[in-house]
Amino acid sequence: MFDLGWSELAVIALVALIIVGPRELPEVLRTVGKWVRKARSMAREFQSSVDDMVREAELDEARKTMESARHLDIGKEIENSIDPTGSVKEEVAELDAAARRAAKGEDEVPPEFRDLDDDVADDKDSTGAKVVEQPAQPAPPHSIVPPEQAPAEEAAEAAKAPAKSRKQSA
Repeated sequence: MFDLGWSELAVIALVALIIVGPRELPEVLRTVGKWVRKARSMAREFQSSVDDMVREAELDEARKTMESARHLDIGKEIENSIDPTGSVKEEVAELDAAARRAAKGEDEVPPEFRDLDDDVADDKDSTGAKVVEQPAQPAPPHSIVPPEQAPAEEAAEAAKAPAKSRKQSA
């Protein structure tokens, strides 16, 4: 911005010495120093007030963000993200109304649901075969150990075996 090198300062000092004179030069330098000090303090004050305004603006933005988060309807936001067009909600409402009418006997069960009812009632799949559920069988214990660990276990057992034979001989 404002850059003065040594050569420029030397030229300014020489011109000041010639124009002002050697007697009045110290007084002029004191006066210039006071002006520079005052200018720097004003610049510092201006910078700090600008920094304060920036901090207040950031706080206002944060305050507005907190207010908007406070009034946020999370359920509505989740609903909008899952079903933005509302088609799923309409379909569920239609199915619910049809189920309520069928439960009251006002309406017949739609054909696509009748087929499901028969399968559940008869415990049969779509081919007509009877569905039998069996409990899951636990895996045999030897299949649980991964192959990488098996040699390490064998080495540990081999190390125990000589120790047992030493104890028996003693």
